[in-house]
Amino acid sequence: MTIRVLIVDDQALVRAGFRVLLDTADDIEVVGEAENGEEAILAAHDLSPDVILMDIRMPKMDGLEATRRILGDVHGTDTDATGPRVLVLTTFDADTYVYEALRVGASGFLLKDTDTAQLIQAVRVVADGEALLAPSVTKRLIAEFASRPEVRRARPKELDSLTEREREILTLVASGLSNQEIAEALFISPATAKTHVSRVMMKLQARDRAQLVVMAYEAGLVVPGPEPT
Repeated sequence: MTIRVLIVDDQALVRAGFRVLLDTADDIEVVGEAENGEEAILAAHDLSPDVILMDIRMPKMDGLEATRRILGDVHGTDTDATGPRVLVLTTFDADTYVYEALRVGASGFLLKDTDTAQLIQAVRVVADGEALLAPSVTKRLIAEFASRPEVRRARPKELDSLTEREREILTLVASGLSNQEIAEALFISPATAKTHVSRVMMKLQARDRAQLVVMAYEAGLVVPGPEPT
């Protein structure tokens, strides 16, 4: 199946560069471009992309508000609805907007200097319903902004439906572990780990692992702090 991609960035050269890189993949098609959030909303509606590469800092409407509106229009309160996945693009690995983008439904983020192989793999991962959370910089970023006092904390009852094992799974997901790593940590099969993660997502009505990470930090299941040495 071909992955349909929409590129959103206010710089024409950046959009052209990403298009050239993505065109090297046989399973990816760039179906459109937009130079601001307003255009992104219209393009998302008209073109039905699978993945949106979304810049944050743009004129007229930034990528954060565009992401909120695009995902809100598609999903509303229906977590089973299908729609595009948003992959946030940033020039900085400490962009204060990235954490908020994850909170409103983005599936991860990429630095704009990402090489071709990483870009293509990122699009595939996000299109497949996973979250791009593997880089340690992402975990540090989420931890930093989740620890701020103004961040809303999840109410305890939002986690009441989870079993003890599922809470353990959620904590490991929030620590950045893949299904394979969770399986190794708990001495279970990768298939069982995947099933547990899927059940946690369903119970918490999370679109993907990115939202699980945010929920875990906000609920205090994972204490923000430096990377382990």
